[in-house]
Amino acid sequence: MLVVHPQYITDSAGAKLVVLPFNEFRTIMDQIEEMDDIRLYDEAKKNDTGERISMKDAFKIIEESRIKPE
Repeated sequence: MLVVHPQYITDSAGAKLVVLPFNEFRTIMDQIEEMDDIRLYDEAKKNDTGERISMKDAFKIIEESRIKPE
């Protein structure tokens, strides 16, 4: 199980913000990307039309759909 150590701050408008150590944030983002890959796979299997694309093109599509850190 993932253990996180959030800190909370409040901005000048009173909105609460969460601050995480970068390594914890990166772990969360990696897990989200993996779950998204699984979702895309499940969706592709459900909507399988028999049409195929190359592995190179598939990886390109997957990489383009990932969330990039700023």
